[in-house]
Amino acid sequence: MQYVKIPRERVGVLIGKGSRVKNEVERRTNTKLDIGEDMVSIEGNAMDEWIAKDIVKAIGRGFNPKTALMLTHKNMTFEMISLSDFGGSEKALNRIRGRVIGRGGTTKKFIEELMGCWITVYGKTVGIIGPLDECYSAKEAIVMLASGASHGNVYRFLEREKQGILEQKFG
Repeated sequence: MQYVKIPRERVGVLIGKGSRVKNEVERRTNTKLDIGEDMVSIEGNAMDEWIAKDIVKAIGRGFNPKTALMLTHKNMTFEMISLSDFGGSEKALNRIRGRVIGRGGTTKKFIEELMGCWITVYGKTVGIIGPLDECYSAKEAIVMLASGASHGNVYRFLEREKQGILEQKFG
C-alpha cells in the first residue's frame, strides 16, 4: 500500500464530479484509492500502485486529471522539483517562480512546446509530465533557471538537448 499527501484544495479535483476522476484512476491503474482529507491510500500490485501514486501526486501538484492520466502511457514520467531547495524566503520563491514561468508564461511555454511536456508551478514546487528523455531535459532546464542561469543559456541548452534526443531517436 502507498500513501500520498495532497493539498486539501486538490482533493475535490482528484475525486471529480460524481467520482469520475477517482474511478478513472482506479480503472486505468487497477488500484483502489481511499481518499481522506489530505491523504490518499493506494492499494494494488506494486507497479500499479507506483503509477497511481504519480497520478495522485501530479493532480495534487496542480495538473488537470486528463494530463495526469497520461502517466498511464508507456515512457511517460512525472518529475517534481522543490523550489525551496533554491531559496527559502517568500521573496526568493516568488523570484524563482517568475523565472520559471517567464514574462506572460513565455519560458514555461517554450519548455513545454520544445520538450513536449506539461509543466505546473504550484506552491513551492514545479511539476513536469512528459516523455522520459524530454522530461529529464526540462527538469535540468528548470533547475538551471532556479539556480540563476540566464534564460538565453537555458534556451540554448534545451535546443541542444532536443537535437540530441531527435538524433538518438531517428539517427
